[in-house]
Amino acid sequence: MMRTPLAVTLTLALAPIAAGAQAPRESRLFSARASQVADSILRLMTLEEKIGQLNQLPGQGTQTGPRVPQGGEALVRSGGVGSFLGIFGADYTRELQRIATHESRLKIPLLFALDVIHGFRTIYPVPIAEAASFDSTRAEFSARQAAIEATAHGIHWTFAPMVDIARDPRWGRIVEGAGEDPWLGSVMSAARVRGFQGGDHAMNLGATDAMLATVKHFAAYGSAEGGRDYNSVELTERTLWETFLPPYEAAVKAGVAIVMSSFQDIGGTPSHANPWLFNDVLRDRWGFKGLVVSDWGGVGELIPHHVAANKTDAAILALRAGVDVDMSDAVYADNMAAAVKAGRIPVALVDSAVRRILRLKYALGLFDDPYRFSDAARERRFTLAPEHVAAARTAAREGIVLLKNANKTLPLRKGLRTIAVIGPLADDARSALGNWGADGRPEETISVLAGIRSALGPSTRIISVRGAPVDTVDSSGFASARSAATEADAVVLVLGERQDMSAEASNRASIELPGNQRDLALAVIRAARQSPGGESKPVVAVLMNGRPLAIPELATEAPAIVESWFLGSQHGTAVADVLFGDYNPGGKLPSTFPRATGQIPIYYNHRNTGRPAEASNHYTSKYLDIPWTPQFPFGFGLSYTTFAYSNLRLSASSIRARDPITVSVDVRNSGDRTGDEVVQLYIRDDVASVEEPVKSLKGFRRITLQPGETRTVTFKLGAEALSLYDSRMRRVVEPGSFTVFVGTNSDDVITSRFDVTGDTLVLEPSTPRFR
Repeated sequence: MMRTPLAVTLTLALAPIAAGAQAPRESRLFSARASQVADSILRLMTLEEKIGQLNQLPGQGTQTGPRVPQGGEALVRSGGVGSFLGIFGADYTRELQRIATHESRLKIPLLFALDVIHGFRTIYPVPIAEAASFDSTRAEFSARQAAIEATAHGIHWTFAPMVDIARDPRWGRIVEGAGEDPWLGSVMSAARVRGFQGGDHAMNLGATDAMLATVKHFAAYGSAEGGRDYNSVELTERTLWETFLPPYEAAVKAGVAIVMSSFQDIGGTPSHANPWLFNDVLRDRWGFKGLVVSDWGGVGELIPHHVAANKTDAAILALRAGVDVDMSDAVYADNMAAAVKAGRIPVALVDSAVRRILRLKYALGLFDDPYRFSDAARERRFTLAPEHVAAARTAAREGIVLLKNANKTLPLRKGLRTIAVIGPLADDARSALGNWGADGRPEETISVLAGIRSALGPSTRIISVRGAPVDTVDSSGFASARSAATEADAVVLVLGERQDMSAEASNRASIELPGNQRDLALAVIRAARQSPGGESKPVVAVLMNGRPLAIPELATEAPAIVESWFLGSQHGTAVADVLFGDYNPGGKLPSTFPRATGQIPIYYNHRNTGRPAEASNHYTSKYLDIPWTPQFPFGFGLSYTTFAYSNLRLSASSIRARDPITVSVDVRNSGDRTGDEVVQLYIRDDVASVEEPVKSLKGFRRITLQPGETRTVTFKLGAEALSLYDSRMRRVVEPGSFTVFVGTNSDDVITSRFDVTGDTLVLEPSTPRFR
């Protein structure tokens, strides 16, 4: 029946199950068969072995690759660990599985997890750049290929996607998410879950190239006060349900296998001790049947949160809240058995958590063949596979956003005699990889400078000047930078942040260009203008960064600005493709770019207030020293061609609440180049029982148009798109007037209106009230 030493154990354990019975593939993860397997094994386990399954330990780096920590193999033999994070490699994971399935009493296979956030060895754009593509199909495909490569190295489980909505770009982890909008965040969340897991509803788990996805961090982690990682969150239930919860729910509907808790508290209740989040909302409201994992050390951190006096109390609080697996700090392993034996927590709660992790191991096929992911031949085949590298280049190009292009500065001519590439990040391949680069390697990554060299070839002289460090005020390199700008026929300035200036624990109090880079840029731009023939000399600023930046002087003085984020392995190639016209950029901003840090939080879907900003009225909501408007709004992005919107039309001028409505618009490429446009649709309930945002994204479509081509783009809206949470926190569609906005970004739109008639439609009678 089985091909491994599990045969003896499972032949006894599964006696009630008919021989050869198999669950349908699409329901393998949450099937009755999976539960039967889990229950049969559970009956054979000691309390200590059960708790061992809930213990996830980190690997440690060595010269030969990641290895289990000291004593780790002994824990595997004793059944004291159920999973490892940070361990990979076909040969090594195979050996650890051999120990687990030959030398432990119950022979239960291990799970191996890793932060495969945006690629494993082939690195794709960071998630905020991926969101800038406004292409969920591309995001799903990138996750699919990352899963293929990672599983070939023995990895079963990734801690992605991160779906936290972030309205404060000071927060370093904004780089890992899809930006500020819950609709875009939800679409990208579901797409990446499907990509990692091989399809909707975990239907392809069990295939050797599908891995467990983890949606994180539950919940509202992106709203940390002051943009400081791990900090407290204070928000209303309305904002939580309207803005922060939708991307998690989208992941659950897509069939995500695992949810990770967040570090912070919400209103004084730490997430790792919050039964309302995991029981009332996640499991009861949304019907989630998968596993909940702590974040690194999160259970033990209930002590400095001052809700647990010691580790035993912390373990009890977390398990009662619904946290199944304890990552990294062995709080469950060291304290849970004594708590159960003392009657402080029922063994049934331990059993429920163990059952969930055993179901995952069954869904992956590890009870049939624990070595199925540890395949050296697949590892060789898919590591930096040519098709993956090519797809990384395509994904990187799609995420680039053109912010400014005065006087058609771009694209640059390839026949330039001399080009100056100036800036501290131009040759920084490590930063090009971005944050959480898994096994990505700088020596396999194309920097901007390398990409430009490859695109131009030996006939163009390239002057490379650092100019200034990234984050200090050293100006000693300004003179050489000015000289290079004067001498060259064109200038490319590469500015922004190193990759370690965003992501976890990498928050910034100021989101202006760090160090002396602003002054470097202005010195170079002005030197280029003053040089002979400088009036027409093209100067392009290329930004590398993991968050929106405040760049008012650059926006004024630089002729062209390209937002490149961190694009992964093919960063420099993709940037060169855009700079020299081999690719026409079509990305859009997934987060608002403010004029100054002091505007934060600034986001497009704000409420109007009773005194909305008005230039001619002093007593309205604005600033004395800068405009209230953003530098670049949500959804903004230019192209080397132009697009014209016309003939916005609705399928009806009046509908009942349950009826769908179709919105159509004609989009024409009015320029002379083929290009991509992201058509964006927003909705507003004009007069509602509660104050609604000025507009909310409810649909988008990325299309490619030839010069002169016109295409009709159609959206179908249902009741969900028109709904709101009323004063009783019911999800409803209220009668009244609705405005439809369609356009190229959240500010540049054309509008139409329709009416909803009849009675209020109640979609969800209430939400679980926060406790």
